[in-house]
This record gives sequence, C-alpha cells and structure tokens, in this order.
Amino acid sequence: MPAEQEYDVVVVGGGAVGENVADRASRTGLSVALVEHALVGGECSYWACMPSKVLLRAGAVLDAAAGVPGAAAAVTGDVDVQAVLARRDEVVHGWDDRSQVEWVDSVGIALLRGHARLTGERTLVVSGDDGETTVRARRAVVVATGSEPVVPPVPGLAEAGFWTSREATSVRQVPARLAVLGGGVVGVEMAVAFTDLGSEVTLVVRGDRLLAGAEPTAGEAVATELRAMGVRVLFGTQATAVHRDDDGVHLDLGDAGTVDVTEVLVATGRRPRTGSLGLETVGLEPGAPLRVDDALAVTGVDGGWLFAAGDVTGRTATTHQGKYDARVVGDVVAARFHPDADAADGPVAERDAAPWSRYRATADLSAVPQVVFSRPEVAWVGRTEEQARRDGLDVRVLDYDLANVAGATVAAQDYAGSARLVVDDARGVVVGATFVGPDAAELLHAATVAVVGEVPLHRLWHAVPAYPTVSEVWLRLLESAGL
Repeated sequence: MPAEQEYDVVVVGGGAVGENVADRASRTGLSVALVEHALVGGECSYWACMPSKVLLRAGAVLDAAAGVPGAAAAVTGDVDVQAVLARRDEVVHGWDDRSQVEWVDSVGIALLRGHARLTGERTLVVSGDDGETTVRARRAVVVATGSEPVVPPVPGLAEAGFWTSREATSVRQVPARLAVLGGGVVGVEMAVAFTDLGSEVTLVVRGDRLLAGAEPTAGEAVATELRAMGVRVLFGTQATAVHRDDDGVHLDLGDAGTVDVTEVLVATGRRPRTGSLGLETVGLEPGAPLRVDDALAVTGVDGGWLFAAGDVTGRTATTHQGKYDARVVGDVVAARFHPDADAADGPVAERDAAPWSRYRATADLSAVPQVVFSRPEVAWVGRTEEQARRDGLDVRVLDYDLANVAGATVAAQDYAGSARLVVDDARGVVVGATFVGPDAAELLHAATVAVVGEVPLHRLWHAVPAYPTVSEVWLRLLESAGL
C-alpha cells in the first residue's frame, strides 16, 4: 500500500457489520475504505453464526423427524459427524474470503489489509504485511471491530489450554468429553451441538439458570431438555482450578467435585474489542465499550467524526442487531457528509425535500430480537416481564401452551412449547414476547413487528393467522387478553 492514503470514510472492521456500514456510506458518492486484518466477513461468517448453526442443524432435523409418526421409523442412526463437518467447511468456504473480497471490490470499496489504530483526529495507521500506511478520513471514521471472549481468571486454565467459540465451531476432531463453562447462548448451543456430535458434555453454570437474559421459564425448559439429552448441567458451580496431563483436562469444581474431560470450552461472555485501537489518542479509554448516541456517534469526541456500530458499542450482541446498527450509521454518515452537504442550506439530514432524506436515521433499541438455536429453540424480543416491571410499566402477561394449537398437533406427536406476551396495559401494546419450542425462531418476526410498530392489541386481533399453523397462537393469546 502507498505510505499515505485518504478517503471520505474509513471503516475499521470488515465483518458483517463493517461491510454493511461501508456499503451504506458509499451509496451517495463518498469514497470508503474498509480495514480488516483477518477474513472479510468476520466472526459471524467463519466462526460464529453460520458454522454454529450448521453444527446444530443435523441434530435438530433428526429430533424433529423422530417426533413425527411415519417419519420416525426412518430415523435409525445418529448424526453423521463427518458429513456435518464437511457441510460446515462448505458453508464457511474453507475459511477463504475470496468471494467476500470480490463483493467489496465490485461495489467500489477499497479494502486495506492490516490492523488499524487511531493516531489522532480522523487519522489512523494501518499495519499490514507490507508495513505501515497512514490513512486519513476526510469525513468520518466508523469502528466495527466486534467483540472478543472474556476468559475467567481460573488458576491453571491458560496453561492447560482451552477452546473459545472459534475452536468449537472450527473443530476437526470431536472430543469424547467436553466441559462447557457458561450458560449463555454460546454455552447452551455448543452443549447441544457437541452432544449431537457424540461428546459427553458437562455444562458448568455459575448462576442459577440458563439464558439469564430470557424469561426464566425459557431457561428452565432448555435445562430440562439438555438433561434429557444426557448433558450434565451444574448450577451454582464454577471452576476453581484446571490442569492438563496425558489423560486430558481436569477441572476442580469445588463442592461439585472434579470433572475429567478431553477439552474445555470457555463461553463466559464477550467484551468489546477496543484494546489496541489507539483510543487514548482521541481521549477515550482503551478496552472500554465505545459509548454512542442514537445516531451511533461516539460520545466524548469533539467534531462528530467518530462513529461505532455493533458489539463494540456494548449495546448489541447479535449479528442481526449489529447489521441494523450498521445500516443506521451508514445512512447517518451518508447524509451528514453527502458531497452536496457543504453547499446546502443547513445539514442535509434535516432537509426532508432532499432525495436522500431517507437517511434521517437513529437507532431504536426497544425491540432487540434474540434466538437461541437450542433444543427447544428460544426466541424473544423486547422486554421480559421482569424488565418491563423494572421499567415501571403497568404490565399484563399473556401465556399460552403451544401444544394446544392445531399447528403443533400437525408438527409433532409430543410437541411441547410455550408463548408469552408482555403487554403495557396502559397503552394496550405488546412490549415483549417469548416463544419456546421447535422452530420458535420462525414465530419471532411477527412479534418484532408488533413491538416495533407499537400495534394496539385491538388491531392485532385483525391479523388473522393461517390454519393450521403454530402462529395461530397469536389468536389464542389475544383471546386470553379478552379480545
């Protein structure tokens, strides 16, 4: 690369979030550079969302078939491990990002390979295989560097060696015995996946429930099913010491005794990846989340030139919500720094008559959707009952047993699941929803639309669900509300 380069916008981080920022920001003629030190496409494409769901899919399909008379008899074996891993390799393109790079080139975005760090206002140094390049942003810098695993300070853990989600989703040899530390999304999903693949799994949870961000009943349902699958689930437990020898890895779990495994997966949370970005050069704290306003501009930085999107802000922790952030910030940057903005009467983003007025965007976090591809699946959006009451809302909770809708009867002989709506009774609108059961993820978007749109219950009553589908639960929930 040349020793110095200049663009209107520089996006740091070439994952799904950074790609979307760069694409949206470039649509009104701004020149955009995307900086990535690893694979374009990032964590989601190669080590998280995509490979993890492939590892989970075969077991989910077999489980679904086993619940349907007429199909159950055809399910005579276990998951074909090598076929699953081969499919995983196919989905991640063998950890080759050429197709992603071709897309970046095709839309006119410059790709800079290397690690970026800020050195001052609108200025960065990109360190790559060819040395260092100074890169200046005429208009804006957007940070989309995602997050990194949090590793607990357990004595001996670092020396023994451990997996993070990267090693788990890129596994080549399935371990005979696996300990998973953490009862969040990654811990639960990988406990399911590796049980399906043939591992004997122990799930070690420091708290008293799984999926702490969801309704408690959702975590209880998942814990019950995990145990039925053969997973050893230990609540109120944490590793106090770890060591590895020729026989494997040995974890001291205090009162729970010792567990001997082949590998240990650490899934105890993630934190924003900001430690080596040079934030101190612009008055920010390295390693801390980048606090942003609802236009995704970083607070505490003068001049309005620094933005952030996705996990790095500490506000979101999913790819889909990060990509939403990306669309917001990309549109904000495109509007605020449109090539015609300097000649206009007032900021472009405030002129409704302008053809780019659609770029007046701010982020709305009232309806963040989350799906856990466990068994059963768990999907929720907006507030839980506890969160709504904590926020001071006059709450009414509507619950329904999914097994009682006709679509569930068709789907499986022993279908089990639940649905919950959290209603702000003062306004008569849904502020949260949770679904637990087979393919619960497919029920979520209707709830997301209802929460985002603040659709009154009396209008939702006119949204007729097709029969016989599991979505008929919407009718039953509204009947429970007295409609």
